[in-house]
Amino acid sequence: MPRLWNETVEAHRRDVRDAILDATAVLVTQQGLRSATMAQIAERTGIGRATLYKYFPDIEAILVAWHARHVTGHLQRLAAARDAADDPGARLQAVLSAFAYVVHEMAQQRHGTELTVLVHRDEHVARAQLQVQNLIRDVLADAANANATRTDVIPDELATYCIHALTGAGSQPTTEGVDRLVMLTLAGLRADIGNSRS
Repeated sequence: MPRLWNETVEAHRRDVRDAILDATAVLVTQQGLRSATMAQIAERTGIGRATLYKYFPDIEAILVAWHARHVTGHLQRLAAARDAADDPGARLQAVLSAFAYVVHEMAQQRHGTELTVLVHRDEHVARAQLQVQNLIRDVLADAANANATRTDVIPDELATYCIHALTGAGSQPTTEGVDRLVMLTLAGLRADIGNSRS
């Protein structure tokens, strides 16, 4: 009996936390970062302010948690793209394409530069960025081992190249532009370019 009770309480807390994060994201999108208040968030979530403060001390903490949830979702998306492809070359293309589309979609959302600056200070985000770097590095290493990509540059450096190149997907107005950017990035990784110089 206590285990069932604990699971129910934990599920309820997760639901309330998610509702708080969702309500905050909507308010920030509608009103701007500095206009949303804890009272509005509590009202939109359907909870009292005292309950809201049990979960988060202030709006900044809510926004950091909201962003952390988004980042976790992005990492899961990249991992799913990696796991769905059969061979190292296809895995590389799938992961780079997924990353470019994550960047593109984030740029299309109207959360503003202020929010980006605020949440990118968090340690969780730095850890997530390292996870993205490592995931892309590992996919590149597998592709290099299969002679599907260049081997004259170490995978860590190639991962940095890919991340910086594909960050440009955020300024692409169309999905066709995102696809071209992915193809251009992949062209810079071709085995026949780098390996012929080794």
